[in-house]
Amino acid sequence: MMKRIIYTLSIFFLLALVIQGCKKEEELGEDPYGVGKSPLGITISQTLPPVPSEGIVGTTVVVKATGLLPYKDQLSFMFNGEKAQVISVTESEITVKVPEAGSTGITSISIGDQLILGPSFTVSGIIKNDITWKAIAGTNDYVNQFYQLADGRALVIGSFNNYDNKGLIVPVNRIARTSLDGDYDRTFRTGRGANGSLSTAIEIGGRLIIAGGFSGYNQRTENISNITSLYPNGAIDTVIIKTKKKPTVTDTVTQKWFPKFNGGANDYIHRIYPHQGKILATGNFRYYVKRTYDKDNYDFTRDTVILDSTEIRQILRFNLDGSLDKTFRFNTTTNKGNVSANGPIDTYMHTDAPNNEKLMVFGNFITFDGQPAVRILRLAVNGTIDPSFNPGSGANDGINSLTYNATTRKYLITGVFTRYNGKPANGIALINEDGSLDESFSAKSFEGGYPTFARQISNGLIIVSGYYRKYNNVTRNGFMVLNPAGLLEPGYNATGPFSGDLTDIVETKSADGKKALLLIGRFYRFDNLPVNNIIRVTIE
Repeated sequence: MMKRIIYTLSIFFLLALVIQGCKKEEELGEDPYGVGKSPLGITISQTLPPVPSEGIVGTTVVVKATGLLPYKDQLSFMFNGEKAQVISVTESEITVKVPEAGSTGITSISIGDQLILGPSFTVSGIIKNDITWKAIAGTNDYVNQFYQLADGRALVIGSFNNYDNKGLIVPVNRIARTSLDGDYDRTFRTGRGANGSLSTAIEIGGRLIIAGGFSGYNQRTENISNITSLYPNGAIDTVIIKTKKKPTVTDTVTQKWFPKFNGGANDYIHRIYPHQGKILATGNFRYYVKRTYDKDNYDFTRDTVILDSTEIRQILRFNLDGSLDKTFRFNTTTNKGNVSANGPIDTYMHTDAPNNEKLMVFGNFITFDGQPAVRILRLAVNGTIDPSFNPGSGANDGINSLTYNATTRKYLITGVFTRYNGKPANGIALINEDGSLDESFSAKSFEGGYPTFARQISNGLIIVSGYYRKYNNVTRNGFMVLNPAGLLEPGYNATGPFSGDLTDIVETKSADGKKALLLIGRFYRFDNLPVNNIIRVTIE
């Protein structure tokens, strides 16, 4: 009896497995990996370049390829993603014409949902690599600023420790002096340079002021709080302080060197500007800090530096010796600075008349000095909010860059916003000096990302960089030139893939007198060629 029960249960169990297996087969359906797509039998030569391998829009180009005849009525040929006119197809080649929207990059053929990559093709345009720029190797890290000095030279400021391969043996730490054509100046005596990233530099009061995120410079390895002063030759400006060891039968008095600029901030300083004969600093710091070198500490010695701090957020002004200017955005009753913004900020200063510096404040904040704000505002010379700049409801999301064009008298902003003062503004907007939206400029759609930096140059054209793939349904890999209406400018958009970030675009001239643009930031590809964070291009 027991055997019969066991036999019955076994049969029932086997039937359940069979039924479940059938059910699973029904649920899975056909094996999605069972049969792949049939090869098309097409080969595009990767060793033989197109003929010609470079040309302007409208150029007729021949590409060696086999196996295309069966698909000649189905295929599309593309230059960097933009469809070209196919003139003819033979057993061994395809003849096409560079489309108006074509740009430098990989050619390709699409048939249905299959893509076959071809050789690279260079589309010639108005923007070209400047062969007179000397720093071919660029830098090995971020470039934040190219600052033109009064003597006709320039400072290159950033996070690098190698400039144009001149720092292979002795590092060029975060600061280099160059000619305006990029030649490295070995007479600039920075020694070990800054021990952290530099953001900006200015020339004021016979000194160079450098700022960023660092605590030491050359042999002065401490007692710096993100800003200090240098002599014009690059050496740090120092002062001798007498120190006293712990009291004994005979006190020991020695001398030590300290940075003469005695002041700083507790966190990274993003920008510094000359302002009413003083130094205006902005960043996301919370405190001004200074050091006391010549007072006894708790054990009656002067061998320990005393660090003092004063609360003042995001915007402060230094006197030239590094002391805090308490006449600017400061409440002497509470001994605190103004509260500034409730979110991250960046700034941009321009001057439209002597002693009339205007500081633009932008970012992602909704209050400023305790009052409602809309992510963008302007400060008057005395540090108060300028009511003549009225952005209405402002940007509906963060602003990541702002520049000003003194010729057109317009501000240009980029970010992740989609509206400005309630009106459409798709990641980029042109703003009048009074804060209103310039509606003659209309940004089109971006695909694959958004713009991170833009500048309107003196002829009214707008240079835009970012992480987008397409603009207005046209392939533009992170770099493009728009006209003042927001459309791609013909002839200026042949450059191919750009990879990275721009921090600035400087209008200048090439060594042979052509109009040029110096591009700086953190980027490693321009016009589909490898580059390193700083290049110059001609634009005529």
